[in-house]
Amino acid sequence: MNKSQITIIVSQRERFSFTRESLESIYENTQLPFSLIYVDGSSPPPIQRYLQEQAQEKGFQLIRTEHYLSPNQARNLGLQKVDSEYLVFIDNDVIVSPGWLNSLLQCAEETKATVVCPLTCIGKPLGETIHLAGGEAHIFVEPEETGVKRRVHEKHYFVNRKVAEVCDQLHRQQCEFAEFHCMLVRAEIFQRIGLLDEGLLSTREHIDFCMTVAEAGGTFYCEPASVVTYVPGLKFELPELAFFMLRWSDAWEIASLEHFSQKWDLTIKDKYFKKRYKRMGHRRHQGFLKPLLSRLTFEQNPLWLEKMAIALEKKLNQYISDRYTQSQTTVNSLEGDK
Repeated sequence: MNKSQITIIVSQRERFSFTRESLESIYENTQLPFSLIYVDGSSPPPIQRYLQEQAQEKGFQLIRTEHYLSPNQARNLGLQKVDSEYLVFIDNDVIVSPGWLNSLLQCAEETKATVVCPLTCIGKPLGETIHLAGGEAHIFVEPEETGVKRRVHEKHYFVNRKVAEVCDQLHRQQCEFAEFHCMLVRAEIFQRIGLLDEGLLSTREHIDFCMTVAEAGGTFYCEPASVVTYVPGLKFELPELAFFMLRWSDAWEIASLEHFSQKWDLTIKDKYFKKRYKRMGHRRHQGFLKPLLSRLTFEQNPLWLEKMAIALEKKLNQYISDRYTQSQTTVNSLEGDK
């Protein structure tokens, strides 16, 4: 068979339960030939079996690890297997619409862009509410009495707007960043910038990647003719919750923010970072804790109980991240002894 022009790399964003819906949408709504690499970081047995069956049936490459992976770790495993001109990073909780890949490729070919992102919507009904339509991401330098301050500028276009309300404003345009929910990338850029930075465990990895590509002379476009929808949600099942809580753990987020600030020589006391430290644990509280309390209290959610639950959850979250770190240290030690 002729080598595909495009390789799609699917990796797990924060959960496992949307695997089937997302993967089926890719095969149902993609007209262009493509290769697919699926990176499976310790999904539970039913998902593991499903992926093994689909890999055999559809002929895609399945990479399996027996431990959870951070997003960039998973993407790098797939990236190292790519031998096509283009690749697509896409998360396992994304539904693609018909013609999505054709439009991304056409934009890349016509603009010579390094990275092209689709119009990324969020939630159901699919394709109605905008999550991202491109944006701005760069560092600006402010003079100070003692020198200069380097700060990050980040702006999302049309976030949380209804597509129907702004459709006349949505058109192909050059921008400064994309998100890993879904993006098309020219594979040759990785010969210049290397693999994705695995020091970014849970956050800022898309900003880091885009600024790195920009430094290397790459360009970005958003192509709203291509539409995908990121569908958040969480099943109250132990493997799913364990992965979700590690993925958004305080430990991973703090390590990521510190790494990002040091790498780009940024002021950690800047409001950009203060906002993120202030919201530490927000995703866990919104995605797991509040829905759980609503179930237990029949949607009453008394404030005193919520405060108590948050304190307990933080301790549990620390235990989960500590245990993962210890297990990985043991695995790495055993591999080093071989």
